Amino acid sequence: MLGRSSHLIFPLEELDMPYPVSSLFFDQKSHERRLGQRSVFRLSVAFRAALILAATVSLLVPNVGQAEPVHGIAMHGEPKYPADFSHLDYVNPDAPKGGKVTYGLQGSFDSLNPFLLKGVAPRGLWDVTYGLNVYEPLLARTSDEAFSLYGLIAEWIDLPEDRSSITFKLRDEAKFSDGHPITVEDVKFTAELLREYGRPSYQTRLKRVTAIEEPGPGQIRFVFENGDDRELPLLIGMLPVLPAHAIDPEKFSKSGMYEFIGSGPYLLDKVDPGTKIILKRNPDYWAKDLPIKIGEDNFDEIHVEYFRDNTAMFEAFKKGVFDVQPESDPARWANQYDFAAVRDGLVTKHIFKSGLPKGMSAFAFNTRKPVFQNRAVRRTLAKLFDFEWVNKNLYHGLFARSSSYFESSVLASTGIAASEQERALLAPYIDGIDPDILDGTYAPVSAKDSKEMRTLMRDAIRDLAAEGYELKDGVMTHLDSGRPLAFEFLATSNEQERLALAYSRILERIGIKMEIRTVDSAQYWERRKTMDFDMMKMSWTASLSPGNEQYARWHSSQRDKDGWFNQAGANDPAVDAMIDALLAARTQEDFTAAVRAFDRTLINGYYVVPLFHMEDQWVGMWNRIAFPTDEAKSRPLSGYRPTVWWYKGD
Repeated sequence: MLGRSSHLIFPLEELDMPYPVSSLFFDQKSHERRLGQRSVFRLSVAFRAALILAATVSLLVPNVGQAEPVHGIAMHGEPKYPADFSHLDYVNPDAPKGGKVTYGLQGSFDSLNPFLLKGVAPRGLWDVTYGLNVYEPLLARTSDEAFSLYGLIAEWIDLPEDRSSITFKLRDEAKFSDGHPITVEDVKFTAELLREYGRPSYQTRLKRVTAIEEPGPGQIRFVFENGDDRELPLLIGMLPVLPAHAIDPEKFSKSGMYEFIGSGPYLLDKVDPGTKIILKRNPDYWAKDLPIKIGEDNFDEIHVEYFRDNTAMFEAFKKGVFDVQPESDPARWANQYDFAAVRDGLVTKHIFKSGLPKGMSAFAFNTRKPVFQNRAVRRTLAKLFDFEWVNKNLYHGLFARSSSYFESSVLASTGIAASEQERALLAPYIDGIDPDILDGTYAPVSAKDSKEMRTLMRDAIRDLAAEGYELKDGVMTHLDSGRPLAFEFLATSNEQERLALAYSRILERIGIKMEIRTVDSAQYWERRKTMDFDMMKMSWTASLSPGNEQYARWHSSQRDKDGWFNQAGANDPAVDAMIDALLAARTQEDFTAAVRAFDRTLINGYYVVPLFHMEDQWVGMWNRIAFPTDEAKSRPLSGYRPTVWWYKGD
């Protein structure tokens, strides 16, 4: 059993009077060297006294809530792998090292900092799909469990049952790519840096840390106000650890092409701004023999190349410029994979099965805009997307209509009536939820043919009339304000534009004007970050362990914050309450009920026009790249996972 802290580092609070916390609890010069003198923590006299008292108490009072140190933790239940595991089940432990892989992506980048909201960083530096190649977290997440973490930079974890804190013991051998050991000071520095400058998701979780302590040598403990958010300790474990000795906070905060090292298996070798990055294996990578890393990071080089549009990217793939083409266009998958390299056996079409929910792909209403503030209007507009026609004529009938934000999983609320447990959670808000959403009969409206679509359009005119609209000279007009029902669709690709055109043709027939504006990638992402749009295509990925990302996406407190997340502008106490419930759930049964209830509140808000999803993952791949098949005992829940691939040769 670990004892209570012998060293309180600092409370992460907003402080209001000039007094350096560092003079109380840690070396002032060290702190100034890390963060500069641009930001001095400030304490009120009362709060200063409270801190001294807290530090004293921490020396004297044993923490009976602490548990025994463990090698891994899970969101619910126990982690799959025992302490003595040799490697993960979905890797090939004998995968050869060498060669290179090249990934192709559409768009551009103007920053090398993946931890800031400012700028767009390239994929592959700190990336769930392509790997945490340059920077690493305290704990590594596995891909064949809903949500389990195992020690990476941290050797062990101490998580009390009430989850009011989490303690990490850093590995003695952990080091950055320049050979500098990773220390507790680096973890503290990262927490300070990301709390001040990091993406909103980092700032949100770190502001909920009330204190950081050092219980012993090489140990660091994050203390929370309470354990109500059961996911928060795991999210702290997923924070990166950045080098205090090698980062200038001022340059870090400005984003741009400022380069800084990490502790990961790859080094940033070459950058062509906006176009390409090359990562090279670090021959001295400290963690290459850890069980959590066996069978991963197999390429000597990773290249990431960017292309302006999807057509140019596919042409480059056909020529072998890059190796892997995740395919989202059914027409191309069905008709255009007959090029020379396919015929010669150099490229293969692979189908991967995903065990994760399909999530939600949709046209998102920006409910901050007056035109979309009426839920009944949004519900009517959502009924006018002609999925059957689009699927048949644009996508060869290969898509399925999406209805839930956790589609095709046990967490989806569609098709099943709300349980008593769900109804208890929803009780304060249940009168505002549509009956079909509660009884499980809700499904997005889709006209089977043109006759049904005409009926839907007549119904839409009637429903809009109930909200104060009327067709005047062919224009759907709000009678009180005189404003037409008109809005802009923001697009950044030919595919988005084509899909929007199919929707706009239906709207125009009942006097609704949807102007489609297609912009370049940089402008698109900037307008998305600042919520400067009326409607746009969005995709919300989903996992079997939804948590704080839902807070960022849907909680009312995030509605007016620029960022990547609450694009729809959700502002509903029912949604907020269900997020709190899923974060506080202690059993799988409670968690499932809370997520299903949450799903019902999102559907009920009509924040989107639901689109469609693929049942499988389609990937075109040059055969010089190989991946585990018979060598693996299990498959990643995410489907394909590039971090476990290797170079086979031409």
